[in-house]
Amino acid sequence: MSDSESVPPAGSGKSAVPTAGAREIASGYAFTGPALDLGALLWDGRCQADAPVRVPLSVLNRHGLVAGATGTGKTKTLQLLAEQLSERGVPVFLADMKGDLSGIARPGRDDERVRGRAGEVGQEWSPAGFPAEFLALGGIGHGIPVRATITSFGPLLLAKVLRLNQTQEQSLGLIFHYADTKGLELIDLKDLRAVVAFLTSDEGRAELKDIGGLSGATAGVILRSLTAFEAQGAAEFFGEPEFDTADLLRTAPDGRGTVSVLELPAVQDRPLLFSTFLMWLLADLFHDLPEIGDTGRPKLVFFFDEAHLLFQDASRAFLEAITRTVRLIRSKGVGVFFVTQTPKDVPGDVLGQLGNRVQHALRAYTPDDHKALRATVQTFPRSAYDLEELLTGLGTGEAVVTVLGETGAPTPVAATRLRAPRSLMGPVDTAELDGAVRGSPLYGRYAQAVDRESAYERLGADRPQEPAAAPGRGAAREDEPSLVEQVVKSGVFKSLARSVGTQLGREITRSLFGTARRRR
Repeated sequence: MSDSESVPPAGSGKSAVPTAGAREIASGYAFTGPALDLGALLWDGRCQADAPVRVPLSVLNRHGLVAGATGTGKTKTLQLLAEQLSERGVPVFLADMKGDLSGIARPGRDDERVRGRAGEVGQEWSPAGFPAEFLALGGIGHGIPVRATITSFGPLLLAKVLRLNQTQEQSLGLIFHYADTKGLELIDLKDLRAVVAFLTSDEGRAELKDIGGLSGATAGVILRSLTAFEAQGAAEFFGEPEFDTADLLRTAPDGRGTVSVLELPAVQDRPLLFSTFLMWLLADLFHDLPEIGDTGRPKLVFFFDEAHLLFQDASRAFLEAITRTVRLIRSKGVGVFFVTQTPKDVPGDVLGQLGNRVQHALRAYTPDDHKALRATVQTFPRSAYDLEELLTGLGTGEAVVTVLGETGAPTPVAATRLRAPRSLMGPVDTAELDGAVRGSPLYGRYAQAVDRESAYERLGADRPQEPAAAPGRGAAREDEPSLVEQVVKSGVFKSLARSVGTQLGREITRSLFGTARRRR
C-alpha cells in the first residue's frame, strides 16, 4: 500500500479505503493450519468481527514479544495465549508477578462485560478452567518450592544476581572451576562461602596459583556480596531437592498442556533475583532438551515477564549467552515470549529473533516517552496505520499485532481488539491456592528441603579448624591426609570423575551460561 493510501489510526473515525484496507490485512491472517485466535481487526474505529487476527501454532517456537504500558492488558493477553496453548496440548510456563494469573485454573465469570467483548470480536465464549501447577521460588509464597543448587546455577548467572563486575565474575568462574574439578558440590550459599574462604586461607591459596589465583580483595567482595544476598532471604532459593525443568513439559490426563504458574508476589522486591532464576529455568531446558527442529506445535511456550530486568547492567558475556540461547532453543521446540513495556527494553540482537509481536498501548507524557514511542514504531514493518498515533490511543485489551505466517513471512500490522480469556480474570483465594499446591503430585518431591553433605561439610566449615603448621615447625602426621587429598579421594569426587568423561577430565560440563548439565 502506498503512502497516499495510508489511513489514520483505528479510533480516528476516518479512512481512505476502509473496506479494501481491512480485507488486505485480514487476508494475511487466513491460515490453513491450527492457530491461536487473538481477536478481531480494528479498522476505522470499528471492530471487524469477520476479520479474525490469529497466530499459527507452528510458529510459536519462533518466539515473541508482548509489550505495553502498565494497565494496558498484557496479563490478560498472556492468559488468553496460555489457555489456547493448553487446549492444544502445549505446556506453558507463566511468571505471575502480581498473583493475577492463578485464576487460570478456574472457570471465568459470565458477566455483561465479557459477553460484550465476545460479541464484538465474534468469540463463542464459555467459561473454562485449565490444568495448572503453582510454583514459588524457594517456597516463599504460595506454591511448590523451586530451588536450584549453586553448582547448577553456575557462575555467570550468580555473578549477575550478585552484581559483580567483569573481574569479579571471572574470579567467581575460577572458584566454580576449582570446585568442579575437586568434586566439591556447591549445593547452597554456605558451600560457596566455604570454598571461597578455603581458597584464600594459608592452606588453600596455592591451589589456584597456577591458573591465576584469587586475590584477597576480590574474595572479600564476593563474600560480602554473598552475605548481603543471604541477608535478603536468598538462601531459601538455593538447595535441594533441585527443581527438574522436565516437570514443565507435562500434560494433563485429558491431553491438555499443564500451565505452570510461578507465583512471584512474595518476591516482588527482589526483581533481579527472580529474573535471573527465570533465565536459569530456560538455560536448564536448553541443554537438557534434544534437537527436534520445526514441528507442527511447540513442546513448551515460556513467558518471560519483566524481561528488561534481565538485560539491565548485563555483561557482554551474559548478553551473548542470552542471545545464543534464544536463537538455539527454537530448534528444541521451545518458544520464548519476552514481556516488558517497550521493545527498546530488549537488546537488538534478541529483538531480531522475536517473530511474533503483540504491542499494547504506550504512554507519551515525557520526552523520553516520545523517544521510546518512535523507537517502537521503527521496529514494526511498514503499516497502513499511523502507528505513533495508534499506539497512544489503544484502549485496554487492544493491541497492534504482527506475527509470522505459515510460510515464515511477517503478516500485515493489525490493530486488534483481543478476545476475553475463558478462565477467571483475577486471583483465586489463598486457601484454594494452598489446597491446589498440597494436592499436586509434585508436592511430595519438592516441598521438604534437604541438606546433605557437600562442600561446606567436606571442607570442615562446621568444625573448629586447627591452625596450619608454620614452615619449619613440623608437618601433619603421615596418617592424616591433607584436606585436598581428602577431597580428591572422596566418593563424591570419584563418582564425578567416572560420570563426566569429557576432555575436561573431572570438570563438570557446563552450558552457555556456565550452568551445570543435570545428572539424571
